[in-house]
Amino acid sequence: CRYIFIAAAIHYLCGFTSSDRFYTPLPLYHTAGGCMSVGQMIIYGATVVIRKKFSATGYFPDVRKYNCTVAQYIGEMCRYILAVPPNENDKQHNLRVIFGNGLRPQIWEEFVKRFNIKRVGEFYGATEGNANIVNVDNTVGAIGFVSRIIPTVYPISIIRVDPATGEPIRNSKGLCIPCKPNEPGVFIGKILPNNPTRQFLGYVDEEASKKKVVYDVFKHGDSAFISGDILVADEFGNLFFKDRTGDTFRWKGENVSTSEVEAVLSNLIDYKDAIVYGVEIRGQEGRAGMAAILDPEEKVDLAKLAEGVKKSLPTYARPIFVRVLRKIDLTGTYKLKKNDLQKEGFDPRKISDHIYYLTPSGSYEILSPEIYDKIIEGVIRL
Repeated sequence: CRYIFIAAAIHYLCGFTSSDRFYTPLPLYHTAGGCMSVGQMIIYGATVVIRKKFSATGYFPDVRKYNCTVAQYIGEMCRYILAVPPNENDKQHNLRVIFGNGLRPQIWEEFVKRFNIKRVGEFYGATEGNANIVNVDNTVGAIGFVSRIIPTVYPISIIRVDPATGEPIRNSKGLCIPCKPNEPGVFIGKILPNNPTRQFLGYVDEEASKKKVVYDVFKHGDSAFISGDILVADEFGNLFFKDRTGDTFRWKGENVSTSEVEAVLSNLIDYKDAIVYGVEIRGQEGRAGMAAILDPEEKVDLAKLAEGVKKSLPTYARPIFVRVLRKIDLTGTYKLKKNDLQKEGFDPRKISDHIYYLTPSGSYEILSPEIYDKIIEGVIRL
């Protein structure tokens, strides 16, 4: 039932037809490839062109070769494609729509302009969850829409949470508090037991499943799937992704969105991979920002980077440490992994990669073991 619902929903919301020819380089074990694209063939009789493995340089040549009218993306794919040198054939294709999730707002307009993309069907959702949305009107950067006039039509909402813990903030009655327009909060989907499309199926791990359900949401006795993702809705009801609750960190008394900093850094370093996370410094409150950049040949201009973050980011959001990686691990759906990097911290004695720190003067300098010790001892304040 859910397979049909997902495939049908994306079909009608993105304006697909049975005569469309789809292109997907995604793994078919993932819902995006195996359901949203292949589902168009199974349910509607459309043609699906499947590439075994994603290639940034081969993406649009494939689209042209197989005369595709709809193409799929996920995670960091669009950034990798944009990093390919411009070609005179970039606009030579028959695409009507591209759809997927992970097209960052910071590169959205550049991507659609360079490749002459008429419509973007950016969506948001999780296979196990019940809170799924789609951008249906090409609003730049939006991942979906919820009506401001009749919000109860689709039982989703954004509620206030504690930035540090991700736990819902409740009113005097013990109920959750809906966010106001342009106020960040966690995205939820109301659970309706008698509606298969509104149920939360859970995980094999029962404890993990319990953590994804919040009770007494807007009335006592109700429940909702809590996504763990921070979204914001504008005054028109357009929804925008901000960060994941576990990724946001506090520094200098301010909340730092890792996804926003990652997008800025990637633009400054010619669309290279950039992973941002918070690291603890003994004796200092919160977590300092650290960026891990994939640059095997170490060609990144650190002076340019320092100048760029100064112009583009507030003081509290600027990465204090920069780690230059020789290689990087991605998930099967081309999303960046950061947990292991965060655990490794910034000790140059334990990490073979070069690490730099942001000096009080605003430049990035090599982090030597001696400098590290002075930072830990509080001699150098960051």
